[in-house]
Amino acid sequence: MTSEPHRRAIGTLKTVVLDVPDLDRLATFYERFAGWHRAPGTEDDWVTLHTDDGWRIGLQQATDHVPPRWPGQDRPQQAHLDFRVPDIDAAAERAQHLGATLLRRNERWHTLADPAGHPFDVCANPDDPAVTLMGVMLDCPDAKALSHFYAELLGKPVTYEADGIAMIGEDGAQPVMFQQVERYTAPRWPDPAYPQQVHLDVTVQDVDAAERAALDIGATRLPGEGVNWRVYADPAGKPFCLLWTA
Repeated sequence: MTSEPHRRAIGTLKTVVLDVPDLDRLATFYERFAGWHRAPGTEDDWVTLHTDDGWRIGLQQATDHVPPRWPGQDRPQQAHLDFRVPDIDAAAERAQHLGATLLRRNERWHTLADPAGHPFDVCANPDDPAVTLMGVMLDCPDAKALSHFYAELLGKPVTYEADGIAMIGEDGAQPVMFQQVERYTAPRWPDPAYPQQVHLDVTVQDVDAAERAALDIGATRLPGEGVNWRVYADPAGKPFCLLWTA
């Protein structure tokens, strides 16, 4: 267990983005399973979902999407979502009825894959009748090192460290978690044979200053940009975007 003082952020976590082959199908799944709300407006390649507790989840069209094959590293998940539910057996049954696939049962959580193949966990929280998103967990070769990178990028303190696992941010305040895996295989964005699966969008005020700061702490610039976004890789090779108001 650890705790660090709040630090000045390079940027702010805006959106957790999942690559998907069918936007409407996955949006409908999470609306029905977790009670998320689809933002108004339509785009051909994007759907935004909002949670009651403040998360913003993006679904990004990926026509060449190759789903993960959990738990191995030949087609790694790269990241997963952790949900709290009052009853893990009932939640798993309901998720399967909506199109999920059960991957593994445990005493305190079950692992499933959503209709796009992204694994997620349902974790027991019997004191709350709601389905809530506890956090996003990033796979990596070194949980401590990556947690400190994102602590500086997002200005969230490291609040938990143990053998092979870490967390930044407070419980209930959109924490990001890190899970150390053996024989970690990094994405090679934009190569569809080594897909990112999930990435984070981070908002910044001054992209040039934010880029310098991100590179200083170990990020790498990747060859992708638009009118208000640029693509980078973290020290584990996972892409993330810096976004700003154009």
